[in-house]
Amino acid sequence: MKQNKIIIFNPRSANGKHRIPNSILQVGASIYGKYEFVFVDGNLEPDPWNTINSYFETGDYTYFCCTVMPGPQLKQAIPFTKKIKEHYPSCITIWGGYFASNQFKVSIEAPFVDYIINGPGDVAFPTLIDVLESNQVSKIDSIKNLIYRNETGEIIQTPKESLLDQDSLPSLPYQHLNSFYSLEKYLSKTFLGNKTFSYHSSLGCPFTCSFCAVVPIYNGRWKAKSAQSVYNDISFFKENYGVDAIEFHDNNFFTSRKRVVEFSDLIKNDGITWWGEGRIDTIDKYSDEDLQLMKEAGCKMIFLGAETGNDEILKQMNKGGTQTGEGIKKFAKRLYPIGIIPEFSFVLGMPAETPEKVMAQIEWDINFIKEIKEINPDAEIIIYLYSPVATEGSELYEQIQKAGFKFPSKLEDWLDPTWENFDLRKNPLTPWLTPPMVDKIMNFETVLNGYYPTASDFRIRGIKKSILKSVSKIRYQTGFYKYPYEIKALHKIWKYRQPEIEGFYSE
Repeated sequence: MKQNKIIIFNPRSANGKHRIPNSILQVGASIYGKYEFVFVDGNLEPDPWNTINSYFETGDYTYFCCTVMPGPQLKQAIPFTKKIKEHYPSCITIWGGYFASNQFKVSIEAPFVDYIINGPGDVAFPTLIDVLESNQVSKIDSIKNLIYRNETGEIIQTPKESLLDQDSLPSLPYQHLNSFYSLEKYLSKTFLGNKTFSYHSSLGCPFTCSFCAVVPIYNGRWKAKSAQSVYNDISFFKENYGVDAIEFHDNNFFTSRKRVVEFSDLIKNDGITWWGEGRIDTIDKYSDEDLQLMKEAGCKMIFLGAETGNDEILKQMNKGGTQTGEGIKKFAKRLYPIGIIPEFSFVLGMPAETPEKVMAQIEWDINFIKEIKEINPDAEIIIYLYSPVATEGSELYEQIQKAGFKFPSKLEDWLDPTWENFDLRKNPLTPWLTPPMVDKIMNFETVLNGYYPTASDFRIRGIKKSILKSVSKIRYQTGFYKYPYEIKALHKIWKYRQPEIEGFYSE
């Protein structure tokens, strides 16, 4: 009996960054050696639709599988999936990724999306293909981590599967990807190194922050590869491709101190620099010796969700743990002599009872950010506007609905540029944030990035950095942030890359 083939598609991400597409590699690993499949990476294809269509024209391909992150990936994911259904009605379309899981109702109600893998697909995806290939559709409701519509149109969301032992999973099919796109193209020059490799060493996060897109998918669960397994993978890429830097795109790389210390011991003599994401109150429990070891082992920067220095707003966000405004300042001070750069992200523009309170919170956090820079001038600051996440049932979600915020009711409405900016946390579309509030935040961010240019933009060095700081000095010190056109002009001329969470929308 002829076996139907599978297309696994990674839509183009923000700026088309060439990062290893770990999400589609994970899907490929689950069926490698059992089903024939091809990878299509929208970040490297000059015309991805032409490539996808050429596969379907052979008549051998039945399944179109697409990872969908919020924001830019929707610009290819939505129209391509729709066109496939129009041109090849018998094709089966399967979506996965944060957007598909968090916005599952609007996604699965679209007539061109057949199934959604809701979370990890290591078991769900191959099992779904098995069932469809054997024409045993009656067994679909037994597959965990799945969302679909039954014969009557009812949306079915099956139970979540326990997170698997990550060391027990099959290796990612890097060489299979290499047969379509040279792996060398994914090793980018960054501030970390000349050949930077992106890697996932764990899944999930043990915390349940109400503003985080990860929470509805993992529900406070976390599983990780062992330090030795991570080191083995990195060693392979160092020996075969000469990588000299790693971006750990885990949601929370530093959850286990024991694992981080063990990994640091393993890699400390390899000349590799690295970056990862973590929580302030988690890493603050590490000893000074642990942090010094991490520095010596190549840890150059840590992305940390500061969110706000206001303890009441931290409670509103359900940040959990023991993080406080004072704790953020103490940790910034603690890292300064060690030399690991803290990359603090702040979420401004949370809802409040009155517009005056919203503005007061914004101004409070602006002053708090300036305090952080006084304590640790090397600290990186990333500013996001609060963008609601569809965490139904949470107090914060109920609050934003009462304030008049609504997500699009039709999948194709997400293609509007304003919703793309919403997903990138640059345009909130929230009724409680007025234009003057947004201007205040954006203008402060411009002045801040002028007075303290990011260390992660390796093009802004020497005289350029000095000029930016000099031009921005009076504005920063006096708090006059309006109309910073001169700073914006320099940023545009020098193609300044403002600090951001590396690869957040890359997969």
